[in-house]
Amino acid sequence: MSTDLSTPSTDGRRPDGRRIKDDGTAELGVPRSRIVIASLMGTSIEFYDFYIYATAAVSVFPLIFFAQGDDSAALLASMATFGAAFVARPVGSVLFGHFGDRIGRKATLIGSLLTMGIATFLIGLLPTYYQIGLWAPAMLTLMRFCQGLGLGGEWSGAALLATETAKEGKRAWAAMWPQLGAPIGFLLANGLFLALTLAFDHDSTNPDMDGAFLTWVWRLPFLLSLVMVAIGLYVRVKLEETPVFQRAVDNDERVKAPLGEVFRRNWWELILGTFIMLATYVLFYLMTTWILSYAIGSAATGGLAVPYADFLVLQLIGILFFAAFVPISGLLADRFGRRPTLMVITLGVIAFGLTFGTWLNSDSIGSGEGLNTFQMLAFLAVGMTLMGLTFGPMSAVLPELFPTNTRYTGSGISYNVSSILGAALTPFVAAWLVKEYSVAHVGYYLAAASVLTLIALWLSPETKSRSLDSDSRVIAEEISTEP
Repeated sequence: MSTDLSTPSTDGRRPDGRRIKDDGTAELGVPRSRIVIASLMGTSIEFYDFYIYATAAVSVFPLIFFAQGDDSAALLASMATFGAAFVARPVGSVLFGHFGDRIGRKATLIGSLLTMGIATFLIGLLPTYYQIGLWAPAMLTLMRFCQGLGLGGEWSGAALLATETAKEGKRAWAAMWPQLGAPIGFLLANGLFLALTLAFDHDSTNPDMDGAFLTWVWRLPFLLSLVMVAIGLYVRVKLEETPVFQRAVDNDERVKAPLGEVFRRNWWELILGTFIMLATYVLFYLMTTWILSYAIGSAATGGLAVPYADFLVLQLIGILFFAAFVPISGLLADRFGRRPTLMVITLGVIAFGLTFGTWLNSDSIGSGEGLNTFQMLAFLAVGMTLMGLTFGPMSAVLPELFPTNTRYTGSGISYNVSSILGAALTPFVAAWLVKEYSVAHVGYYLAAASVLTLIALWLSPETKSRSLDSDSRVIAEEISTEP
């Protein structure tokens, strides 16, 4: 016999143990601090896994997973495997979104964390091209695809965990906690790579193919992922279902096929969400993956020939600006609304993109030991500041576009389809633009993507005051009556 979770017991509690508040809804069953830790730690681990691959794709994999002879070809091939995860991410959002909207946020978040963590661990065990030939890049691409599946389900689940438990009027602030996982994961991944590079005296400009770093040390960050996943699982197992999803269960609002429902009733929100996220993706992967390859790349590939360890220190300093401005963006989005805040920030990103030629031209910024360190650090600081401002509100904006019964699926699809358009191709296209044209054209690419985001924001509704307790029919009716 089923239990009606909406019916309180004689002591004022529901059968699941939650106390009934004056407005008839149930209070949170766990401390809010645990929810913050769970959403932050989970995304930190997932992004750590993602970024150690991104770093290795530039500094390690072109040397040991692809045939040597043409440095540019090896780098482009490595970037192509890097992009495989972004193809997988929409698949992951559909797969995990289905279960997230059907059985709940908690169980689905655990599944996505395991998928990502196991794939990352296995990368650390893979043989190289020199050991098994073409099977090596094939297996690497498969593991990268599995990483994308896991992250495709992770982000939307963590965002919903934060937003669906937030205090009234504080959703953007609550939602920024999982967003902080991105800079924290980046700092962990690249800080560890930097420490290992220095400890084992690895020189990316003149790599020792038989040295310890390229033989076995590079594997350590991937293998350590298993320890971090175990910690993340411990935190998440202690969570309870979000009250918003539980009310949807109580009211029998779940649908059998969330994917079909979201495409039938909320296709316009899918389009808006995808392009709202576009500039954020392009900016981030230019400021992390591409700029690393440009800075440490040889003059033959159009790079600046800066030693890997030297540039990584600058990049780690720059990421602190990213982390610092994520909370600020949450406050701004709650104070002024999602739409106006993001429109102003996107205009700033457009202006920044138009200045790439001034910032990064080798005649201006120098190269190798002659790099103008202050100019490069200023470039990274400005870019990462804008990244924190545009990325922070996204875990509120995208979930708010969709109803409870398809929110996991809808927000995940928008976020991850945008990753194909804005991230999968960005490092590859940027490397090609530098080789064929100039570094200024990379900035034009960013500006063009940001114009598309600005248009999407202009067409989108303001969701700051929208209730999260709604099914797909209600959202569709609201959209149809908005001016």
